Amino acid sequence: MNELYLVKIQPQTSITLPEAEYLLEKNAITHPIQQLNWEQFHYSPKVAFRIAHTGDRIWLKYYVCEKYIRAMETRINGRVHKDSCVEFFISFDKENYYNFEFNCIGIAHVAYGSGRSKRKFVNTQLIEKIEIQSSLGNKPFDTRSGDFTWEMMIRIPIECFAFSDVKNLSNLSGSANFYKCGDATTEPHYLSWNSIETDNPDFHRPDFFGKVFFPDLSPSNLVRS
Repeated sequence: MNELYLVKIQPQTSITLPEAEYLLEKNAITHPIQQLNWEQFHYSPKVAFRIAHTGDRIWLKYYVCEKYIRAMETRINGRVHKDSCVEFFISFDKENYYNFEFNCIGIAHVAYGSGRSKRKFVNTQLIEKIEIQSSLGNKPFDTRSGDFTWEMMIRIPIECFAFSDVKNLSNLSGSANFYKCGDATTEPHYLSWNSIETDNPDFHRPDFFGKVFFPDLSPSNLVRS
């Protein structure tokens, strides 16, 4: 089982998303999303992420290289997994979990519950507080073929954990997994950070999440903004 310790970044003042991206790049290492869990889906884009926290936000950045991109969903809490999609699932209580899903133009799907069929959507007004910047822009498009490299920077405020009594991330621990998928792309694929041992693709398996820790420690080489 993978383990992940999130760096705590403490800017001196309120900072913009590009400034947060700079600090994340400087202080957090990349982690690959490369587990091919189902041999019938063998296509493997190159995917990695960085992640950190500030106590009241999670900072997350994805890096993707793939042959096909698609971005048709434009509705919050729509079927973004059909598009070129990156995902982050996290549990704080070993029973219920949040699924944060983003297509490659930054449309979000966020829900909570104990399993695939027991989901409650997070309120749209809270989801709109998530800051998202994709290098592919924010306009929808149908399937494109080629060699594509894209990045996405995300800041998730603690308010999005609306069904949990989470007041501060510092010193918390939990379990999580990170994914890349594209159900309706030319080559459907399902990659994970922590391996999943099921017969068919299923990301809604908290029993296969890795461990995550939110230490109340900042990197010694943090560049103050």
